[in-house]
Amino acid sequence: MRWIAGGTGAGKSTLAIILARRHGAVIYRGDLAQHTWLPRCTPRQHPNFHAARDEPPGSMWDSRSPDEACGFAQRVVAETFAFEVEDLLALPADRPVLVDWFGNLPSQIAPLLTRPDQAVFLLPTPEFRLAALRARRAVPVRSLVSWGSRAPESTLATRLARDELWDAEVRRQAAAHGNTVITMDGGRPAGELADEVASRFRLGTAA
Repeated sequence: MRWIAGGTGAGKSTLAIILARRHGAVIYRGDLAQHTWLPRCTPRQHPNFHAARDEPPGSMWDSRSPDEACGFAQRVVAETFAFEVEDLLALPADRPVLVDWFGNLPSQIAPLLTRPDQAVFLLPTPEFRLAALRARRAVPVRSLVSWGSRAPESTLATRLARDELWDAEVRRQAAAHGNTVITMDGGRPAGELADEVASRFRLGTAA
C-alpha cells in the first residue's frame, strides 16, 4: 500500500495514474470512494460527514471562514477514515495499491505504514494551485459540484485560504512522522516526478 496525499490542486491524481500505468498498480480514489461512504454514515457516529452530505454545493465556502472550513474538513476525514480502511482491506492483494486522497493526513496513516516513505505528500505553490483551481472552475459540471451556482471570487479566496491552512497542517504532521513532502510548482516533468516517487515507494519490489 502506497499513499499519495497532500494539498488541493497538487497533481496527486496525475501522479497516481502515471505510476499505475508503469507499475500495474490499482488506484484507490478517495474522491470517488467517499460517495460510497454516504449510505454507511450515521448522524451519531459521523455528525460532520452526515451534515456535509445534506449541504447544497458550494456551502462549504459560502457559510464558513477559512479556519472553520479547515477544521470542518479535518473532522470529516477523521470520521470517515475507518470507511477508507475497510475499503482498502477489501481490495485484492495481488497488485500494489496507490491511495490517492486529499483527506489522508500524516498522523492518520502513520500507524498503517511500515516505512515513512510509503507515503508522499504533494503541496503546491500558491501559483500552481490557483492555476489548477481556475482550470477546474472552467469545467461547468465540476464547477457546479465543487463551487455551487455562484462561485464568485470571494468563494475562491476562501477556498485558497482554507487550503493554505490545510497544507500547513500536512507539513507539520509530515515533519513529525518523517514523511516526504514534495513542493509542486510545475517546474518538473510529471514523468520525472513519477520516477522519484516510484523509487521512494519501492514499486516493483515486495516491500
